[in-house]
Amino acid sequence: MSATLHVIFGPCGAGKTTYAHAFARREKAVAFILDDWMARLFGPDMPEPLQYEWMVERVARCEAQIWSAAAATIAAGTSVILDIGLMRVADRARVRQIAEATDLPLRFHFVDAPQAVRRARVLDRNVVRGESFAIEVTPDLFEFIEGVYEPPEPAELAGAVISVSDEEPCPCARPPDRYSPPPWGPA
Repeated sequence: MSATLHVIFGPCGAGKTTYAHAFARREKAVAFILDDWMARLFGPDMPEPLQYEWMVERVARCEAQIWSAAAATIAAGTSVILDIGLMRVADRARVRQIAEATDLPLRFHFVDAPQAVRRARVLDRNVVRGESFAIEVTPDLFEFIEGVYEPPEPAELAGAVISVSDEEPCPCARPPDRYSPPPWGPA
């Protein structure tokens, strides 16, 4: 089986990053998570309040580097999973055009959940700060992202893997009073 470009998309809080990590472990693929790149490279410099132009410029830089690394990974024979937002139909069409122009085998994965569940997941993730946490998504940011997101039409989902969940997050425990560094050293 040849290396494949797997592209995850869906609304905020749907479980895209959790899905991408689990899929990568199961398929022995490499996951590229845009939020992780943004948090590590630009998180300390993020203006408050967040400025759209500032964010868009840095997202474009991260995406360019992700595409470069993903192409090299696929060329080496390893499948890639992209979790890079793709909130708008035009964003997903652009990815499809890139894959077709470069003859990359492409598989879309649509991840979704009801809005109330997604909102609860985001609030929980902000407190727990587990594997899928990269940046805090405030209620205002959640609403902003909801306004940008364009759900796929049925034709866009043709051939896609669809994962819809209505599972509520576990009620989060009180965050620890003090930080415990991981065994390999401070983060």
